[in-house]
Amino acid sequence: MNKYIEHRVLKEANYLIETKQTIREIAQYYKISKSTVHKDLQEKLPKISEELYAQVKDILNDHLALRHIKGGESTKNKYINK
Repeated sequence: MNKYIEHRVLKEANYLIETKQTIREIAQYYKISKSTVHKDLQEKLPKISEELYAQVKDILNDHLALRHIKGGESTKNKYINK
């Protein structure tokens, strides 16, 4: 794997662990697509560091569990602010 890509993947993973931000927020922060972030964290990170991947996976599973709640709040706020 290219050293640049490996470095990017590790930066994304560490940023996620530190901030607990969503994939979209990480993509916006690093100015790359959310597909790239997702692929980096799901496919490339396990090949680089299993330990880091386990931490990232726990955070992403938490985000997945809360997704329906955040979506409901967002919709609610959309109609309240009209």
